[in-house]
Amino acid sequence: MPDPSLDRELQVAIAAASTAGAIHGQLYERLERIVHKSEKDVVTEADHLSEAAILETIRSVFPDDAFLAEESGTSGPAAERLWVIDPLDGTVNYANGIPFFAVSIGLVLDGHPVLGVVLDPVRDELFHAIAGRGAYLDGTAIHNPGKDRMSDAVVHLGLPRSGFARQTSRYRRAVRITRQMGSATLSLAYVANGRFDAYVQWQGLSTWDICAAGVIAIEGGAVVTTTLGNHWWDLGMPSRSIGIVAAMPQHHGTYLEMLR
Repeated sequence: MPDPSLDRELQVAIAAASTAGAIHGQLYERLERIVHKSEKDVVTEADHLSEAAILETIRSVFPDDAFLAEESGTSGPAAERLWVIDPLDGTVNYANGIPFFAVSIGLVLDGHPVLGVVLDPVRDELFHAIAGRGAYLDGTAIHNPGKDRMSDAVVHLGLPRSGFARQTSRYRRAVRITRQMGSATLSLAYVANGRFDAYVQWQGLSTWDICAAGVIAIEGGAVVTTTLGNHWWDLGMPSRSIGIVAAMPQHHGTYLEMLR
């Protein structure tokens, strides 16, 4: 019988992420091949090698589970247990030697994300969460302390350049400062401990960007929704079509309203 605590799944996910992170470290600023996936996106051998290592690690323990991975897509039949994997979130940063990228491994049970592991191999920081059991950074419980005043907030803000000048101006007037770091997974996980007070991304995300970090942010105390205020997780959403607003409850509605 499966362990309802998900402790075994967590340990396997951490082991898989650590293996992938080691590959990232070995190839960082030593890449031999960079391929353009699209006009704005690239993929490297580090993406492929780390994804293969993650899949091998998880399959060796849970051979009947299904997978949705950024580079290889869906593997296995539809199942009640689905691992959602981004082996290297922030590939453009990685390929350019910018040390802000992450490994993301999430587990979805019966359509609900329940476990998330996000590893920053540069800082050797590991975020993890299991639904209902809190969020952790390197084994220590974390929680976004929240800020009374939005004017003190540091916010990840990702809005389109065209047609959103008014909304961008609203945010920049309302908060202390906005940032865009180049790794959605890591930036969203930062909401769990208050490094970012909010994460606002209009569009451009895929399920593998948000699965693990969404669980972590929620367990850190944040409210996470789509940019329309709907439930944040929908496996049927097309790639690069998802928008997210994650913030503490007292300000989440205001962040949503500023998008209108």
